[in-house]
Amino acid sequence: MNADMQSDEQVELAVEVFSMLADVTRVKILLALRDGEQSVGDLAAAVRKPTPGVSQHLAKLRLARMVVARHAGTRVFYRLADDHASELVSVAMHQAEHMLGTAPEHIPVTESAEADRA
Repeated sequence: MNADMQSDEQVELAVEVFSMLADVTRVKILLALRDGEQSVGDLAAAVRKPTPGVSQHLAKLRLARMVVARHAGTRVFYRLADDHASELVSVAMHQAEHMLGTAPEHIPVTESAEADRA
């Protein structure tokens, strides 16, 4: 979709989404949640961070509607709100592979666009 067709509000919200992903712990949390619902304690162990800090990151992700919480007694379990966060993290991880030189080569965008026009 053309950038001119996007509203300023959509662009600003997209920037907020990217800001949520601009933190190593939050990306690790989202990666861990791709395996399914987990408790705060299990997530803290998975990302090797203290539970209070993980709770704060989860609160931010919840406010951004990237994760949802379920309470069971005194425990809180989190899961991805939908596939969008998982897809965003997957794309970012693929980009990181390219930056590291560990991903297969793709056709450059300019060559692909020229082929589409032909």
